Amino acid sequence: MLREVGVDFYRFSLSWPRILPTGFPDEINQAGVDYYNNLIDELLKYNIQPMVTLYHWDLPQKLQELGGWANPHSVDWFGDFAKVAFNAFGDRVKLWVTINEPTQICYNGYGNGQLAPFLTFSGVGDYMCAKYLLLAHARAYHIYNEEFRSTQQGSIFITYSAGWQEPASDEDVAAAQEAVAFDLDQYAYPIFSKSGGWHPLFQEIIAKKSAEQGFLRSRLPELSDEEIKYLQGTSDYFGLNHYSTYIIYRNQSVSTHAIPSREDDLNVMWFQPAEWWLDENDTVKSAPWGFRKLLQYIREQYDNPPVYVTENGCSSLASIDDDNRVSYYRGYLGAMLDAIAEGSDVRGYTAWSLMDNFEWRKGYTEKFGIYEVDFTSPERTRTPRKSAFVYKEILRSRTLDYNYEPDTTVMTIDEGH
Repeated sequence: MLREVGVDFYRFSLSWPRILPTGFPDEINQAGVDYYNNLIDELLKYNIQPMVTLYHWDLPQKLQELGGWANPHSVDWFGDFAKVAFNAFGDRVKLWVTINEPTQICYNGYGNGQLAPFLTFSGVGDYMCAKYLLLAHARAYHIYNEEFRSTQQGSIFITYSAGWQEPASDEDVAAAQEAVAFDLDQYAYPIFSKSGGWHPLFQEIIAKKSAEQGFLRSRLPELSDEEIKYLQGTSDYFGLNHYSTYIIYRNQSVSTHAIPSREDDLNVMWFQPAEWWLDENDTVKSAPWGFRKLLQYIREQYDNPPVYVTENGCSSLASIDDDNRVSYYRGYLGAMLDAIAEGSDVRGYTAWSLMDNFEWRKGYTEKFGIYEVDFTSPERTRTPRKSAFVYKEILRSRTLDYNYEPDTTVMTIDEGH
């Protein structure tokens, strides 16, 4: 599939328990290492560069039972895993992503219980997770920087998820700014800002709410001066996963100051207009202008760091003729090109995803792939959708032709790739 479409690189993730069954480096599963070695070697055979994510949400169960990312020792655990990966694959892997989507890991995993490990300690557990997850990322970065970079000559960075937060009116500008502070800046500011530490607005709001609720200190764990310095600058690129935009407004009736939570700390509401929906089932919400604004914000807030768009795409209920997905990709790639023209330093773009996959709590009902997977077939047959043909032409021509209509009867491999 990768050869058919003609990609330059392929982003995939390692499974921590597949490589370290106990969670620790005392036992390395050679079969797991061999699997990834075979994949990496096959990619390189066809000039496809591997971009390897160390952590995409599958923490070994035993480590979760010890507290997971809320345990300060997770910093050491992740550093050990990263070191094993660098030793095993770093001679050929030149693009490393440390951690994928801290917001989803911490807020959805330790806050609102929407994703594994399904904990509901919002306003406390998610903030604890945030601190140690960031420090774990920094540990992996420093290990690579000090022990492997000089010989392996690669790059290493973290990837954030971020929607654009657009104010519903002039009265909601502050609410939207706070939404950005709690979404992207919570994890980007400690690494990419010149001052370091938690974003001031994010830190101030939680401290104020904590005091009002009777806490003796802020529910947001403090970062020491040493930790602030340890985090600053620990990313060679700004990894960005982006899918959609949200209209933000303030609803004072939401705030009760009674039960600590991220929602109460942030105190905003959001919606997405019906005209953003690209199919009748309302699964695809497209607002490309928000992507442009987000890239502009990153450029201005963080001194124009080099960006890798590590995920962008949409789900669709269409089988093969996924015109809604084609429209989405063209719109968002066009918005990205506009941002580049305005000065954003975008180094790469990753479509999410190559094929339909297991989409967490939504299982196999959400279809993100440019290739359809028949999950009822023992062979899990893959069939290119219209979006695969369109994406192939974009990669081949390096142009964005909104009028291109592909011949979807046959997909061939360009052996010259």
